[in-house]
Amino acid sequence: MSSIEVKSVEGQAAGTVELSSDVFGIEPNVPVMHQVVVAYEACLRQGTHSTKNRHFVSGGGKKPYRQKGTGRARQGSTRAGQWTGGGVIFGPLPHSHALRCNNKMKKLAMRSALSAKLADAELVVVDELSFEKPSTKGAVAILKALELEAKRVTVVVPDDDVNTYLSFRNIPTVTVIGVSEANTRYILDNGALLMSTAIAKQLEEVLA
Repeated sequence: MSSIEVKSVEGQAAGTVELSSDVFGIEPNVPVMHQVVVAYEACLRQGTHSTKNRHFVSGGGKKPYRQKGTGRARQGSTRAGQWTGGGVIFGPLPHSHALRCNNKMKKLAMRSALSAKLADAELVVVDELSFEKPSTKGAVAILKALELEAKRVTVVVPDDDVNTYLSFRNIPTVTVIGVSEANTRYILDNGALLMSTAIAKQLEEVLA
């Protein structure tokens, strides 16, 4: 088991929590993390980039001049790539950039990312993170109390906790996600990862 210090939202020590070493205490597998992040970002690409090759440019149906006897190079269409107004040669066409990683790799990458955050002291666990009503001022106060105001922070909240989501949403240095959205890229792409003990236990249960 890995022991993690728990803080209150006021920045005071609030004990420790024991989490599985299989999730928060493994040797990070950097190649797998890299492959999973690259695949995730590749899947975000729309793939709608497009150019018109000679088949899609209008015109050019008539042979510009006869094949022989002119002293010029033979030409079959004025819409070939070497002509002004012709099609683009080897230009991009719409296609999918999606890459696939299996679930075993995704879970290993997430376990590696969480373990790396803990090893680098960039994982901050609080006893409770909730708001009675949305309050960006209150969220900023929490970050200041936890000494995270100068860092890029990813906050993981319960999927149905709208008030906490809205409280952190407008802070420029904060990315707030629901626990179901948590993935390797979001876990790694920050200077600190903030979550409650309940969220840490939920991730442990899913990834164990």
